[in-house]
Amino acid sequence: MQKSLLTRPVALMFLLPAVLFVVVFLIYPFFSIFMMSFTNRTLLGAAAANPQYIGLENYAELFNFDRWMRRGELGYSLLLTAQFVVGSALIGQAGLGLLLAVLFQNRKGLLRETIYTVAITAWIIPEVVVAFAWFAYLDPDGTLNNVLNAIGLSGADWLFDYPMLSIIIFNTWRGTAFSMLLFSSAISSIPPSQLETADVIGASAWQKFKDILLPQLGPYILTDLLLITLWTFNTFTPFLLTGGGPTFQTDLISIYTYRTGLQFFEFGKGSAIAMVVMTINLLLAGIYLIAARSRRQA
Repeated sequence: MQKSLLTRPVALMFLLPAVLFVVVFLIYPFFSIFMMSFTNRTLLGAAAANPQYIGLENYAELFNFDRWMRRGELGYSLLLTAQFVVGSALIGQAGLGLLLAVLFQNRKGLLRETIYTVAITAWIIPEVVVAFAWFAYLDPDGTLNNVLNAIGLSGADWLFDYPMLSIIIFNTWRGTAFSMLLFSSAISSIPPSQLETADVIGASAWQKFKDILLPQLGPYILTDLLLITLWTFNTFTPFLLTGGGPTFQTDLISIYTYRTGLQFFEFGKGSAIAMVVMTINLLLAGIYLIAARSRRQA
């Protein structure tokens, strides 16, 4: 019997670089942030040189329900983030991506290639470039208002008057390509004979979608919702458009964390916020994974 060259010590040696990477860049920072969340560490002042252990004070301050929903506080930031995720990820990216994939299934032509190219380009361009392009587009003297004025319509200061709607539309435009490509790939794996049979018996487009496409796209939809929910929940790009303003109206949880920890240098409180964000991410992932498992067992 030939002895395998890949013995356990050799296998562990190959795994060692990956293990070191995980320890140095994931596990150690996690425990550092966790421990820091129980201190009053700051960048400036006495707490910078000699941070004190303060127990759960940071968490108690974050979850002070007397001011929980005030602008600039954690509760208000979480509410804004929920609106942003539902609007731009669940309805915008997933809905629009699925619509485009269904409309252009098994179709060729200039229109399809143009739409797919524009969507993919918006997705792969660096975030800073896209954000500043949209800032110029939505500026009071920008492209959108010039177009509206040219056709006799009045423009607006979109980032000031409609800040949440602006970043929802921006993030939808930015991220729809992922959902579109995922659903297009999933639809292409469905046997064409099923749709051809439905055409023969006179099924409508809605019936084909409801009875053929949607049931087979279920696992892909759950995967898409999981990924884009987590990405959107943690995205920081809207900060480049609004800075969290005006008057905290787009103060998403990622911006709130940045503002507390890296703008005001309250490292202890910022670490506590980071732990709350991580817990929410784990809960969201757990909900989707449980839903996926229940679907497989059904």
